[in-house]
Amino acid sequence: MLASGQSGGSHIATLLVELGAILLALGILGRVARRLHVPVVPLYLVAGLCFGQGGLLSLSASEEFLRVSADIGVVLLLVMLGLEYSADELKSSLRTQAPIGLLDGLLNALPGAALALIAGWGPLAAVALGGVTWVSSSGVIAKMLGDLGRLGNRETPAVLGVLVIEDLMMALYLPLLTALLAGGGTGSVVIAVSVAVATVGVVLVLATRFGAHVTRLVGTEDRESLLLGVLGLTLLVAGIADQLKVSAAVGAFLVGIAVSGTVAENAAELLAPLRDVFAAVFFVTFGLSTSAGTLLPMLPIALALTVVTIATKFATGYIAARRALVKRRGRWRAGLQLIPHGEFSVVIAALAVGAGVDARLGPLTAAYVLLTIVAAAAVQKLPNRLAASKVRQRKREREQERDDPAPALESELT
Repeated sequence: MLASGQSGGSHIATLLVELGAILLALGILGRVARRLHVPVVPLYLVAGLCFGQGGLLSLSASEEFLRVSADIGVVLLLVMLGLEYSADELKSSLRTQAPIGLLDGLLNALPGAALALIAGWGPLAAVALGGVTWVSSSGVIAKMLGDLGRLGNRETPAVLGVLVIEDLMMALYLPLLTALLAGGGTGSVVIAVSVAVATVGVVLVLATRFGAHVTRLVGTEDRESLLLGVLGLTLLVAGIADQLKVSAAVGAFLVGIAVSGTVAENAAELLAPLRDVFAAVFFVTFGLSTSAGTLLPMLPIALALTVVTIATKFATGYIAARRALVKRRGRWRAGLQLIPHGEFSVVIAALAVGAGVDARLGPLTAAYVLLTIVAAAAVQKLPNRLAASKVRQRKREREQERDDPAPALESELT
């Protein structure tokens, strides 16, 4: 009994040391990123790659805790995103962006599917890799929108419309993929997709029709009770959605949509610190789960796939923002915002590899996800830099005209 207690105490001590070291390192990386004026997400990913599988130090004691924390991080990112918007805005965005959802699927699933077929990995790998390249990362994009202060931008509802459609389509795609991987016949595929469609419909109706009841359920003047109520409801709905094969992220997002008014504002303020902690853990955990040694052979293919899908994702976002009557700079921001892939891509690859599809899908997806996130972080401020460059150019032209008015006068005379 004593030995068992000592063993448990030793495990807890190791867990606390590992968690403390991770959080302290993340805090330092955050300060470095702000000092250098660069996004912090790629630094979190690289930090994860330095440890874990094949890294400098194994974090075995905290592995399970970090995995659960990462799932909570995605849930919190999405509920915070949902708190920024109302049910009416969601319905309007879905109606507007429905045609874009079809375009998004065609443009972005085809490169992955084509690569798998060209490489000779088979039709199941094509279905899986098509899903990997199709869906952007709601979690990564939510983090970037918050960090860049773009949650209130005119193009953001268009971006969210695309993301919500993708996440809802994943609720149909994942049961279909699972049935195909299991070798089920047409009947099992039809049943799986039908159940998913019904579940998505029910969840959407509950979120958009009964939001006032949800707000009353969690609304209170007491900050502690409000925090516990919103957090508990979010985790509960996300868990139920995941059990029903609907994305936990979609469930969390719809909880945020359902809560409105001052309750939503107060909840967002209380949840923000929790979101920051767990979201950082989510990005680190992705790096921890990836062995750097397995990525190198897949880097050339992943880089080619990244280049192609940067173009297709940019086109998707640009067209979506244009349909929403957003100006050109906002269209650029929307296109660049959709570049990163993440949690869904990893889940799809894990399902395929676990079912015996080509094992190269795993490291290829990991390298691809890392490259898209790093690329997205690198180009997010490009539209603002281009606009600033144009402003400086116009200013120089005006100064030249004041210093030497002769050319302008000559132009007028001719």
